[in-house]
Amino acid sequence: MHPATTIAEHGAGPDPEACPSSAHDRLGVDRPCQNAQMPPHPVDLAEKLSLFSERWSPKVVARLNDYEIKVVKVEGEFVWHTHADTDELFLVIDGELTIQLRDGNVHLRPGQLFVVPRGIEHCPIAKGEAHAMLIEPVGVVNTGDAGGSLTATYDDSLK
Repeated sequence: MHPATTIAEHGAGPDPEACPSSAHDRLGVDRPCQNAQMPPHPVDLAEKLSLFSERWSPKVVARLNDYEIKVVKVEGEFVWHTHADTDELFLVIDGELTIQLRDGNVHLRPGQLFVVPRGIEHCPIAKGEAHAMLIEPVGVVNTGDAGGSLTATYDDSLK
């Protein structure tokens, strides 16, 4: 069975070796078998972060349903922007990150996270280098509605 083929297209259950953890088996619903896309090992975020040096350029390291898990290195001030259709999660791994909001700032240290609600204008800033994990729907542009020179190209080369 092709990894992107749904179980319903074949009319039978999935091949247990090709998709041993199929959602169809547990929930009785037809979903794509994505086991071939998932690594057979944990994702080491520190190792992934060591593979690049660019700032403000998120890299996809994993997928969760219709969401992407990204790592990013930041330093300095980003751009004020909003994401009209989605919330945005920031989890600080190393360093300190401030999420500037129009009505106050949120300061994050390693192990802390903050979810910026959809439609809320925000501007991340880090005095020194900081590393963070982002969780957002597939296709979200890092600069949201602002665009500009800090808009990152899509990069899933670390996945």
